[in-house]
Amino acid sequence: RFQSNAIMEIFPADGPVKTKIIGEVTEEKEDQALRIQTDMNYLLTTDMKDYRPETERMLFGLSLCGSAFKKICYDPLLDMPDVKYVPAQDFIMPYGATSLKTASRYIHVVTKPINEIKKLQHKGFYRDISVLPGYESNSQLQDKIDKVNYEYRPGDEDSVVLLEAHVDLDISGLEHTDDDGEPTGIALPYVVTVERNSGRVLSVYKNWDEKDQNKNKLIWFSSYNYIPGMGAYGYGLIHLIGGNAKASTAILRQ
Repeated sequence: RFQSNAIMEIFPADGPVKTKIIGEVTEEKEDQALRIQTDMNYLLTTDMKDYRPETERMLFGLSLCGSAFKKICYDPLLDMPDVKYVPAQDFIMPYGATSLKTASRYIHVVTKPINEIKKLQHKGFYRDISVLPGYESNSQLQDKIDKVNYEYRPGDEDSVVLLEAHVDLDISGLEHTDDDGEPTGIALPYVVTVERNSGRVLSVYKNWDEKDQNKNKLIWFSSYNYIPGMGAYGYGLIHLIGGNAKASTAILRQ
């Protein structure tokens, strides 16, 4: 019910995007707002065909697990923006972090087909190095999910597991400097992609806007919590049901 109600709120008949004018309202601003709204709605409903399905998947996982993430970034293969639902078990961040903005680091565990890796290497997005295909879960939760979904993937020769780390680094030769050109020792935001099985680095990209003098990190993800918890992750219906089940069992035993 949560999923169906939420998707109708997010995707009304006239489109998911609505614009709001801040400050003085003029005819020129109204025309501009309408153009932006129309263009964005066309992008999300027509060009980005996965936007609604991925949002529905995210809402289901959100209500069940309590936390879900959505990744929106440029896809070099599609040559356009792309959106992906990221389950909580595939997103690793410090539990004490209150938001993605304040988190010192977080990692997106990405599973890609080996052919897609080769395409990205051919485009120059990843380094042209050999990777080790083969799916191997290191999570008891993922093993349970695979069992429920009848997905037994150990030894899959068509997949490569990547660790896309959004971290702050002080790289030699690319140091942050002061007005006199002296290194300050301040770490700057980067996106480092590592192949999990071999530990070899596929890419290192700057993660700030070149026009930003403060070099603040860019956020590619949106974080959602069903019921806010004590840390970065929230509580879902599975936690509430589990609590009720334990209470009912205790009462019956008494």
